[in-house]
Amino acid sequence: MSDNVSSADNQQERLRLEGWINGFVDGEGCFTISIIRNRSVTTRESWQVFPEFVVSQGEKSRTALEKIKKFFKCGYINLNTRRDNHHEQMLKYCVRAINDLNLKIIPFFEQNKLKTYKQKDFQVFRRIIKMMISKKHLSEKGLNRIRSLLQTMNRRKYKSVLESSETIRRTHLK
Repeated sequence: MSDNVSSADNQQERLRLEGWINGFVDGEGCFTISIIRNRSVTTRESWQVFPEFVVSQGEKSRTALEKIKKFFKCGYINLNTRRDNHHEQMLKYCVRAINDLNLKIIPFFEQNKLKTYKQKDFQVFRRIIKMMISKKHLSEKGLNRIRSLLQTMNRRKYKSVLESSETIRRTHLK
């Protein structure tokens, strides 16, 4: 047997794995961006943009999350603190490091487009990550643009928690 056959087999296996990961994320994954108050951050408003790629699964399917983690060569698996009515512990595979998101997660999903509404969330997520790479999230204008983009993600609306505490205080004083 030649090396080419072996290489072709490896390529086919990788394509199957990529398709499996893509479908798995379409069903069980999510791209999220949070904006949290963090007074130790050096931005003027003390807000921190917190991106996260997550895939959740029950404890019985831990091997699926381990396979995804091994494929991407980044992130971690931990107990999901979500309180639902599940009959087993929920785990999550999570990638938060901006470089891993930019250099591993984003290129994968640019190549392997999602089939559900999550494709739209991914597009917004990617745009925000690119803004963070170019440090636009550190300005008030950039942070406001990110807040605006968040309104279109994950089928939920963000409210005044994304406003500065000063804006909230002024609103309540009127």
